[in-house]
Amino acid sequence: MIIYTDGACTGNPGKGGYGAVIIDGDRRQELSDGYKLTTNNRMEMMGAIAALESLPSNSKVKLHTDSKYIVDAVVKGWAKKWQRNGWKRNSKEMAKNPDLWQEILDLCKIHDVEFAWVKGHSGISENERCDRLAVDAAHGSNLQDDRGYRS
Repeated sequence: MIIYTDGACTGNPGKGGYGAVIIDGDRRQELSDGYKLTTNNRMEMMGAIAALESLPSNSKVKLHTDSKYIVDAVVKGWAKKWQRNGWKRNSKEMAKNPDLWQEILDLCKIHDVEFAWVKGHSGISENERCDRLAVDAAHGSNLQDDRGYRS
């Protein structure tokens, strides 16, 4: 399975949205949702989470995102380190978005996920589609509360 995800915010923080495209052979699914007040990083993460949550257990996935934040934190092991350290990045600084990092780590136990970084706004059609879904969701009229966001 191939997944593309993206997040968008009208400010940071501000209204936000995510978009995801899931490709399984000749089947294609698009996901998006919008939030009243959130951050761009949270929307990037929520796009990945929504896509992974929509899959059957034990799926083998290549997840493409233009978020270095996500790719580096997972591939370089930062998120697992933060988790082991009580969601602390170091002795003085707490990791941001521990609620969403926990969800991503849990989903990576359910699925075989390979994270791949793609350059945003570089003409990759599926990434561009995710961006459009995310922006449209952020400007939607039925925005949700991001219960995990703390301003």
